[in-house]
Amino acid sequence: MDATMTFVLAGGEGRRLYPLTAARAKPAVHFGARYRLVDFVLSNLLNSGFRRIRILTQYRATSLVEHVARWWPLAANMADEYIEVVPASMNIGPTWFRGTADAIWQNLGLLRGAHADDVLIFGADHIYKMDIRLMLDHHRTTGADLTVSTVSVPRSTARAFGCVAVDGQGWVQGFLEKPSDPPGLPQDPQRTLVSMGNYIFRTSALLAELRRNAGSAGTTHDFGRDIMSSAHERLKVAAYDFSSQLCPGESEHARGYWRDVGTLDSFHEANMDLVSVEPHLDLYNDRWQIRGAQPAVGPCKFVFADDEGNRVGTALDSIVGLGTIVSGAHLERTVCSSQVRLNSYAEVVDSVLFPRVEVGRRARLRRCIVDKGVRILPGDVIGEDLERDRERFAVSEGGVVVVTRDHLGQRDEFDL
Repeated sequence: MDATMTFVLAGGEGRRLYPLTAARAKPAVHFGARYRLVDFVLSNLLNSGFRRIRILTQYRATSLVEHVARWWPLAANMADEYIEVVPASMNIGPTWFRGTADAIWQNLGLLRGAHADDVLIFGADHIYKMDIRLMLDHHRTTGADLTVSTVSVPRSTARAFGCVAVDGQGWVQGFLEKPSDPPGLPQDPQRTLVSMGNYIFRTSALLAELRRNAGSAGTTHDFGRDIMSSAHERLKVAAYDFSSQLCPGESEHARGYWRDVGTLDSFHEANMDLVSVEPHLDLYNDRWQIRGAQPAVGPCKFVFADDEGNRVGTALDSIVGLGTIVSGAHLERTVCSSQVRLNSYAEVVDSVLFPRVEVGRRARLRRCIVDKGVRILPGDVIGEDLERDRERFAVSEGGVVVVTRDHLGQRDEFDL
């Protein structure tokens, strides 16, 4: 893929995921026991053969930069193969990135000398598997100036996305950014075609669109609102049907699986899918691996087998990360990250535990997301009385309770 350059947009604040994004960028949010959200787009790119990748950061990027530096190095002696983190550097004046399009505009100099015929612009915070080579083949075969990856979703949920209208040949005829009344598909009025936020531009077309946008009055400098909304009037814009492809080794059950985990409820649901008997997202496919962190800690461990005293370390329909000790506690339908400690008689159900969480003796958690480093006090009960929980924690519209160190007043000498 020498004739391409990839930009990964990873500067998002992720306000709808707050408070999980209070201390980290959205792409750096933990997922699935050993991953960060950014790991999915990077795995898809590398598995597809793309090895010239620049990650554009901005909001609270420290943990994201550390993660990429530690777990995503490419060969040091291959100057033309790299995954580089690019900081927001105010390249055109004293202003941060004003939108997704402006992030590329401020970094156009990175394309100089790349000799890229096409530029890939991908988001960093979605959960999916994609053979991006197929999208590039479609882009080049059709002769498109711009190709956008699309997937159909229920019309009732489409208002959260950019909605795409196409003709019978798959050429984009219209684009509506987060409409209140999403259009239905002609063949299925209850579903809507939406943009996945992944684009392939012919380089010359990208340059022209960015220059046009930068000189426009009233622009928000956003790809969806300001470029995609009218690009079909100036360019040949093709829609790539994501559901038309399967990655090597994937079953039919995985077809079309794509999740925008932009809300606390969707984030919780995507994690819960992983612990089902046959999840849509297969993390065990050796032919299309998702690469994540492998901390240098011991294996997970289950201790105590006191059936009479009900002190048994167990996990049912759960994922348990490295270095975790289940010490006489019970997990059920739970995604448990690395280096978690669960003490005797504790019960955790339908929950997501980030790294280094400690759950005290006899504590009970139901439908919770517990942030990194939180210590759940012995005997505490969270998730069973939402009215009470709202007085202490953040509770999503769907009733998921999010617990952070700040909620519990847990501070140490390193906190400001």
